[in-house]
Amino acid sequence: MRLTWAQPEDLVGHELRQAAEDGRDPAPALRAWLAAGGRPAPERAGSSPTPAPPELRALATRLLDDLAQLPPPSLIDEPRSWPDITAACRTGPLPDADGPPTRPGPVGSRTDEPRSGPDTGRPERNPRPAGRSGGPDRAGQELLRPAAPGRLRPEQEPDPRTGPEPDPRTGPEAILRARLEAAWLGRAVGCLLGKPVEKLPLEGIRALARGAGNWPLNDWFSERGVPPELLAAYPWNRRSAPTSLAENIDGMPEDDDLNYPLLGLLLLQRHGKGFTTADVARLWLDELPAGRTFTAERIAYRNLLLGLEPPATATHHNPFREWIGALIRADVHGWTNPGDPAAAAAQAYRDAALTHTGNGVYAALFVAAATATAAGGRSDVHTALRTGLAFVPPRSRLAEAVRFGIRAAGRETDFDLVVDRLHARYGHYHWVHAVPNTALIAAALTHADGDFTRSVCRAVSGGWDTDSNGATAGALAGLLTGSPDGIGHRWTAPLKNRLATSVPGFDGIGFDTLAHLTAQEAARS
Repeated sequence: MRLTWAQPEDLVGHELRQAAEDGRDPAPALRAWLAAGGRPAPERAGSSPTPAPPELRALATRLLDDLAQLPPPSLIDEPRSWPDITAACRTGPLPDADGPPTRPGPVGSRTDEPRSGPDTGRPERNPRPAGRSGGPDRAGQELLRPAAPGRLRPEQEPDPRTGPEPDPRTGPEAILRARLEAAWLGRAVGCLLGKPVEKLPLEGIRALARGAGNWPLNDWFSERGVPPELLAAYPWNRRSAPTSLAENIDGMPEDDDLNYPLLGLLLLQRHGKGFTTADVARLWLDELPAGRTFTAERIAYRNLLLGLEPPATATHHNPFREWIGALIRADVHGWTNPGDPAAAAAQAYRDAALTHTGNGVYAALFVAAATATAAGGRSDVHTALRTGLAFVPPRSRLAEAVRFGIRAAGRETDFDLVVDRLHARYGHYHWVHAVPNTALIAAALTHADGDFTRSVCRAVSGGWDTDSNGATAGALAGLLTGSPDGIGHRWTAPLKNRLATSVPGFDGIGFDTLAHLTAQEAARS
């Protein structure tokens, strides 16, 4: 059996690539690997087709150890600890998306618990793209995890498929619940839109959509009308196509991009906002099936079973530590800290530290802070993105890529040209790496100017990790719509208010119920 994202002979190729991207010199290890008959890492899948001979596997393990000893990249440009990250964001220059560097105010009053982030305003954009204008649980607090699919505690007893009874209140709590339901739905819609084309090259995504008369992308993918030769040249994602094309969507199928927000919600229910990285680890071992983990998460899970503890879980033989996994776990931290991007970023850091370092962590901070800003209900998409960027070390590769994506989106009316520029500049990264994908998410949201459909369609049409990018863009754009009605019936109706998952206790849950549970965690101190 070939276990994807775990074989040493596959990991070493990814680590060689990561070392080169870091600016470390992997040449001696690369020569030794190639001389022994080793191959580069698989490009699109997680494992090579055949196991390596014992001596080659042993060499791969030794080289992983050797590569870990190479001097790290600049810890000034890309700091690792939370105090160093917050210090860099306080004192380093924060370049405007379209102009010279500016210096933000303090990110927080304490380096271990930031309180507020700068609100830097909306970037000037010329010309305007096509778009519309304009710790432990607290005593006495019970856990709110559903006891059965779609259900709350017995005394609340909503219908298991429709969620809680409508709350007659129309104040801030009801407004937040509506916003959070739109965020959950938006995340599901964007993920589902990207699922059938995940792992396809950019030219394949464009060809399939054009073949169906759906370009620029504006609706679910379908194979109706697509020439057979195109379907043969660019086959849909094998696992996703039966549940994610327009002709067969029936509720929201399981995906790790939804599993992790569920786990994040469960984490907050059990441990509150003061959770630790060790709490995240224990929750995963209790509730997350190992087979539902991928890339950095699978390596960290393995490291936990080997007896390692955070932060070693993120670094030991983990060449995926700067990929997109921590980013897709960040939304829930923003949702539960509406209007407080610093608190959201601090939570996202403790979550991400189990599995990621460097730019992988920065991507989570960016998304969490931007999401918290949008969840506050007082900011547009551009302010949200720029606030998120204020929590990323300004001299890091991720900050540079996000700034580039925002700038390109603000200058080009044709989003295809924006995508082409991103692929030309960042195409050397792996398609799951955080740097190119975060840049694309920022570009898509900027170019869509807050419109939900354009946000998810641009994020997915840009390629790379299509379902994750669509999910993150959809969640933030959903927040900005303010309610499920703002997303559009053609997107939400096929979901049937039903989410499939292997996270225990949540299978079949409704998005309205999830909004209710999330709002309760947002209200907890």
